[in-house]
Amino acid sequence: MKLYIVRHGETAWNKARKIQGQADIPLNEFGRMLARKTGAGLADVHFDLCYSSPMSRAKETARLILAGSTTQIIEDARIVEIAFGEYEGRCCSKSGWNLPEEFRFFFDEPDRYRAPEGGEDFAQVKKRTGDFLQEIYEKKEYQKYNILIATHGAALAGLLNNIRGKSLAEYWGEGVHKNCAVTEVEVTDGKPKIISENVVYYDDEVEPWDE
Repeated sequence: MKLYIVRHGETAWNKARKIQGQADIPLNEFGRMLARKTGAGLADVHFDLCYSSPMSRAKETARLILAGSTTQIIEDARIVEIAFGEYEGRCCSKSGWNLPEEFRFFFDEPDRYRAPEGGEDFAQVKKRTGDFLQEIYEKKEYQKYNILIATHGAALAGLLNNIRGKSLAEYWGEGVHKNCAVTEVEVTDGKPKIISENVVYYDDEVEPWDE
């Protein structure tokens, strides 16, 4: 089994460095272009199945990558983005920061992050993304499948944190992946191995998330 885990394309809130979480913000035109280029880059891969977050930005990314194919897309709420509750819509850029100072733990010390009202912490996201992976691993009919997984920055980091077997303190691994970046994971007898990570199939400039 091979998993191709992709972060969704760019949205207007990504560009403005606003926290999206579970606010259903659609792709912008640049994000759609990145998804189409990613689809072209993965054109030689036959996808047997696709799982997507229910958010429109993830589903559209999946549809654009799979354009022209009949691959089934299954929505799964376990790979939706982390919920930020009352913080959704606020800016987290260096110049426009309008969040409590303790929110910096989200990026810098995830094991110390405490969720706001209506939000989730990293342990909750790690649990649901881990449950999702375990279910995929155990499906006998999937063992020779190539599976596309369309998700989000923090949820994707949760998937990889589970795959690596790391602690919450190491939740972010290599950091927030670029929009439409692809991570390839090979699963043999239920054991995952990261083959490549955060690979993009476009030359367009995308600003680092922390700017």
